[in-house]
Amino acid sequence: MDKAVDMVAELMRIAAVTAPKGAGQDYIEVKICGEIERKMIAQEMLKMGKEKGIPNWDRDAKGVERADGLVLIGVLPHKGLGLNCGACGFPTCAEFNNASATGDFKGPNCMIRELDLGIAIGSAVKTAQIHNVDNRIMYRAGAAAMRLGMMKSNVIMGIPLSVSGKNIFFDR
Repeated sequence: MDKAVDMVAELMRIAAVTAPKGAGQDYIEVKICGEIERKMIAQEMLKMGKEKGIPNWDRDAKGVERADGLVLIGVLPHKGLGLNCGACGFPTCAEFNNASATGDFKGPNCMIRELDLGIAIGSAVKTAQIHNVDNRIMYRAGAAAMRLGMMKSNVIMGIPLSVSGKNIFFDR
């Protein structure tokens, strides 16, 4: 089954990379994690949950640990498109370009680039679903990968994959 999950993860990478992008510019980054990286992320999720004192980090860490694979999708650092739309929280792209913020992720981020991330993630999970591989989009797995420095992206979402008789990500 490992080969099949690896193949689906690669098809998910292709789906994310080829998903439509705003202004035809690609700021999407995709990483397929090996078993060691996946377990590191699960451990970091446990650590972050204890530090934050917020529930469900441990639940999601168990899901990542038990998963058969993990795909990370993120949006790379970028400048505003020059639309001055204000969706990022700044009146102009120039102000956005000079701002910075950190938390679980880096910001601010252009709404167009975040839409690109959402479309890439949607394309990837659709691909997993077409091949009957259970998956779930996880903020917490992405935040742990971010803290571990596994990608260059400003924002990362994790998508653990599982092939079993019951979807392990909804067995709560």
